[in-house]
Amino acid sequence: MTEGSLWDRQLMSIITPAHKVSALAKHLAALLPRPVKVMEVCGTHTVNIFRFGLRSLFPETLELVSGPGCPVCVTPVEEIDFLVAAALSQGARLATFGDLLRVPGSWGSLKEARAQGAKIKIIYSPMEALSLAENFPQETVLLAAVGFETTAPAVAATVLEAKRRGVSNLVLATSHRLVPPAIRALLASGDLNLDGFILPGHVSAVIGRGPYEFIARDFGLPGVITGFEATDIMEGLCLLAHQIREGRAEIVIQYSRAVPPEGNPAAQALMKEVFSTGDASFRGLGEIPGGGLFLRQTYEEFDARGRLDLDLPPVRETKGCLCGQILSGRKRPLDCPLFARGCRPDNPQGPCMVSSEGTCAAWFQFHENSS
Repeated sequence: MTEGSLWDRQLMSIITPAHKVSALAKHLAALLPRPVKVMEVCGTHTVNIFRFGLRSLFPETLELVSGPGCPVCVTPVEEIDFLVAAALSQGARLATFGDLLRVPGSWGSLKEARAQGAKIKIIYSPMEALSLAENFPQETVLLAAVGFETTAPAVAATVLEAKRRGVSNLVLATSHRLVPPAIRALLASGDLNLDGFILPGHVSAVIGRGPYEFIARDFGLPGVITGFEATDIMEGLCLLAHQIREGRAEIVIQYSRAVPPEGNPAAQALMKEVFSTGDASFRGLGEIPGGGLFLRQTYEEFDARGRLDLDLPPVRETKGCLCGQILSGRKRPLDCPLFARGCRPDNPQGPCMVSSEGTCAAWFQFHENSS
């Protein structure tokens, strides 16, 4: 069966999504006569697989593990510490996305810093940080620029606009990470024994298919760029299973309504203009060559680390937290001694329990064995 004829499109268009998912689940089971291990890289996929109850439909031959696709989760402790110190000791007015607020640092979170009087504003767009800087010209406004390729273009556009307007009190703590180098690092470790990847849709809408080609070329594994609806996920798994069954290794786009093969050239140009790539640390994965984005010298005036003189405390990790191993697909949340005990959404000990895309948060909320 070819990828284009996974099902009869005319027939599938007149039945309900639930029937489509059920039909795809039966097809998936028929395609996987042997056990396979697949990684879903994106945290949104992890959450939606639970939310839609898809795990109950998976055949016993399919093992699904989560990967490092939660940007808040892979942000190292020392970068949280920088933000907390900037907000408390330097009095910077911090602009951050909400997921970062409760992530534990070595000696406290941004939420705890705000309770101590730090000026912290939750934003939904990086441009809000620019407006904040213009509204408070006598203060240093610090944008916590955390995210993968999905958010980097908007941050780059904010930097360009700040330079155009001559806004000098806006600084960035750039914590942008890149997904393909993280996948390469996982595969190079050689201990995961994966059979394929469900690849992220939002990131791929920016970067396209090309940056993932090494997965098939260098490691002989298939990957499918997949959307986020229940039918998308099941279709993506079927496309992957077809390749595994036939011994093929290609990067296929299931999410074609949002992801062109070349990605978004305009967004890529913005990132290239403002950022250069460099080695970056990932929680659970260590230092990854070419894994991060950093402000180019042309825009170093916006670099918070160059502008703020901070005395940071020694880094302290939460004892017993397995978030790093969960992010690399080596452990499940149920393997962690803190899960649902010392670590819960109302008292998170690691970022995997904080973020809306965090694997531990998804397992706690949806998994029948989480209590």
